Formats: sequence, structure tokens, C-alpha cells
Amino acid sequence: MKNPFDHLDRILEHRVRLQIMGVLTANDSFDFVSLKELLQTSDGNLATHLKALEREKYILVQKSFVDRKPNTRYKITERGKQAFRKHLDAMEEVIRAQRK
Repeated sequence: MKNPFDHLDRILEHRVRLQIMGVLTANDSFDFVSLKELLQTSDGNLATHLKALEREKYILVQKSFVDRKPNTRYKITERGKQAFRKHLDAMEEVIRAQRK
């Protein structure tokens, strides 16, 4: 019998990263400050998780200036969408296995 946990994406197992991916899946893009407020996390904690997702090429970073202030926005990539969907499917598989 195969282990349903084997299909989970280790990068997406952390709560904050999973939340980031959920937000970016539901929105075209999201800026750093808004993500920080929505997820109620610190600058450093959020930055660490965003870098992990960027390293995996699950998200894109877009830096610009708005009213002469730096603005960093994040967007999910196609690779990120596929990874997120696979992870959710694996979570559903784990739940189904527990209900048997």
C-alpha cells in the first residue's frame, strides 16, 4: 500500500508558505505589505518563506516604485500553480485514506 504522505510537497508543508500560495492563486498578484498584514507575520518571517518559494520558482518577484517608495509584488508561476494543485490533491488523498 502506498503512503499518501509521499505525494505532499515538502516546500508547501509549512503553514505560511501554503497560505502565500493560496493568496497568490486567488489573486493576480499581491504586495509584501498586504501579505504581511493578511498573514499576520513579521517582515523577516515572511521574507524567508517568500525566498523559499522563489528559489523553487513557484513565485515571481516584481520590484517597482510607487510614489517614490519601493514596492515588491509577488505572482504565482505556472510551476507554482501546478505544485500547489498537486499538494492539495495529495492532502485530499491523505484525508480520504484516514476516513477508510
